[in-house]
Amino acid sequence: MTIKLASEASFGSIARQFGKLDPLHAAKSYFGFPPGDAWTPNVNLYESEACYLVAVDLAGVEKSQIDVTVHGQRLKLTGTREVPTKEPSEPCSQRPRVHLMEIDHGPFSREVELPADVDHDRIAASFNNGLLWIELPKK
Repeated sequence: MTIKLASEASFGSIARQFGKLDPLHAAKSYFGFPPGDAWTPNVNLYESEACYLVAVDLAGVEKSQIDVTVHGQRLKLTGTREVPTKEPSEPCSQRPRVHLMEIDHGPFSREVELPADVDHDRIAASFNNGLLWIELPKK
């Protein structure tokens, strides 16, 4: 798959909105816990002749914990990721102490303004191997 970076006005504003310039990512504490109530998942944005594609990194999130809504020209993703855990097994049968926690957990939210040429009636989403793919067909 050839990937082209969007620079056109219709998709460029979305790319800026998905930027990592928010204070949650800049102000993590000593143990890596974000100071706010929600974290923001990483996103890739793609465009073809026929549609826009949004890939959202939601590793460790259960499909049932993801909500995708469209209101007007806004796409909103919300949900929850539990704290990563592993069932104890030999030789690690005791509960571990946390030394570093960089994997965000708890509620998440991501919202963007959609380009004007998105066909809202044909938006589709699929979830596979921790990636949420949202297809936004063009009119």
